[in-house]
Amino acid sequence: MNEENFWNDTSKASMLNKELTALKKEIKDTQEVTSVLSDLKEYLELVKEDEKSLEEIENNLNELNSKLNELEIACFLNGPYDNLNCFLEIHPGAGGTESCDWASMLLRMYKRFCEREEFKCEVIDEQKEDPAGIKSATLKISGLNAYGYLKGEQGVHRLVRISPFDSNKRRHTSFASVTITPEFDNKIDIEINESDLKIDVYHSSGAGGQSVNTSNSAVRITHLPSKIVVTCQVERSQLKNKEMALNMLKSKLYQKELEKQNKELAKVKGEQTSINFGSQIRSYILEPYTLVKDYRSNYETSEVDKVLDGNIKEMMESILKVK
Repeated sequence: MNEENFWNDTSKASMLNKELTALKKEIKDTQEVTSVLSDLKEYLELVKEDEKSLEEIENNLNELNSKLNELEIACFLNGPYDNLNCFLEIHPGAGGTESCDWASMLLRMYKRFCEREEFKCEVIDEQKEDPAGIKSATLKISGLNAYGYLKGEQGVHRLVRISPFDSNKRRHTSFASVTITPEFDNKIDIEINESDLKIDVYHSSGAGGQSVNTSNSAVRITHLPSKIVVTCQVERSQLKNKEMALNMLKSKLYQKELEKQNKELAKVKGEQTSINFGSQIRSYILEPYTLVKDYRSNYETSEVDKVLDGNIKEMMESILKVK
């Protein structure tokens, strides 16, 4: 990193800097565990003479467990793309306003999670629904192991509650799907023919000043062969929104190619594979009792409000441990 030309290739430099940060954290955590273990040995000697040291031992054990858990999770975040940033998309299922409102609740949950964990979160696109909720939303989430943590959120999320939009106060079940795509390096070898693209521009519906809302700055790109659609309206400039949308499209096409290769490899090996996207991965129940349950790790909590407020890291880590 001290080389004169290190930052000439910003993409490569950023990737190496991210790897260095991860390694420094692992070293720091390992050193802290070693230090706590050393302290515990001393307290165990002291406890023979003074029983008050038991309290210090308990505190140190709690700290040790916390650090060991961090090191364990670091071992699970070892996938080839876990250290990458990612795009998170939310789409409501059938059910009109109720499902659109549920999608907006999930959007808030992930935003709050990013705030808690100090991930950078940008709203790339958000289509609001009238009278409430969203038709769709796309976030770009940046930070150490962003994709590694969030990849387990891909799938269908189910909500059970008394609908605030039902005058008869009946219980409703709503669904929304979440899609996670790693942000691959800009230099990934994906060729996109201009003739395969349908590009639409429209007025941005998001915040960003008068110039955004009065000009066709938002961009929607449809890749005709794959039917993949990406949108971006976060920037004031149409050119920058197009660049971001193309980057998202490249990442999606690259991910699709990787999935295709994995399926072919599984056939050669004679393995049975299951496609998780589109399946129900988690339920959030508000009525007649409160419960959040993830069906892969069997993680459960009755503190639904905390989960919907972004306190989902422990649940994410439980999913990492079963994969």
